[in-house]
Amino acid sequence: MYKVKEIYYTIQGEGYHAGRAAVFCRFSGCNLWSGREEDRHKAICQFCDTDFWGTDGVNGGKYTAEALVKKCKSLWPTESSSPPFVVCTGGEPALQLDQALVDQYHQQHCELAIETNGTIALPQGIDWICMSPKANTEIIIKQGHELKLIYPQKGISPTDVESFDFAHQYLQPMDSPDIAENRIKTINYCKNHPQWKLSLQIHKVLNIP
Repeated sequence: MYKVKEIYYTIQGEGYHAGRAAVFCRFSGCNLWSGREEDRHKAICQFCDTDFWGTDGVNGGKYTAEALVKKCKSLWPTESSSPPFVVCTGGEPALQLDQALVDQYHQQHCELAIETNGTIALPQGIDWICMSPKANTEIIIKQGHELKLIYPQKGISPTDVESFDFAHQYLQPMDSPDIAENRIKTINYCKNHPQWKLSLQIHKVLNIP
C-alpha cells in the first residue's frame, strides 16, 4: 500500500512545467525530515515548506497501485484530449514510487513526473525527472530532465551541481523571511551565469490552490 498525504488537480507553479495543468500526488514521508515541526531543528533540510506528514489531506490515504492511478485519473478533465500529467512529489516520493506503480501509470496512459531530492535510486521509465538537491546529502541522481536548486542554500552552491547531466538548470529563490533579498540574489546569479534559468513559485504569487 502506498501512503499518500494528498492528491489534487492544479497548475504546476515552478520549474520547466510552470503553468501546465497537473495532478499532484503528494506521498507521505521524507528521508531528510520527519515532517513534524518539533523535529525541524534536527532536519537535514531545514527550509521545507510542505506538509507531507500523515495521510489526512485531500484524497489522502493508503492506496494500491491500481486505486492510486484511478484516483489521479479521476481528477483529470474528462474532455481533455491530452493524457493525464501526474506529478509525484512529497516529502520524498522515491521512498514509495516503485516500478510497479510507474508501470501502472503508463498502462493507464498517464504522463509521469517526479520531484525528488536525488538521494534515492529511481525506477525506470519516469517521463520527467526533476531533481532538487539539498545540502549535506549524498546525491546519486545526477542525470535527468530538470535540475532545480533552491538558492541561496547554505552548504551547497550552483557550482557544486552544474556538472550534472540535466537538460534544464533552474535556480529558485528560497522562500523564507529573506525572500525579497533571495530573489535579487537569484536574479543576479542567473544574469551572471546564463546557463541557469530563474524559477519562481507562481502558485504562491497568484494564490493558485
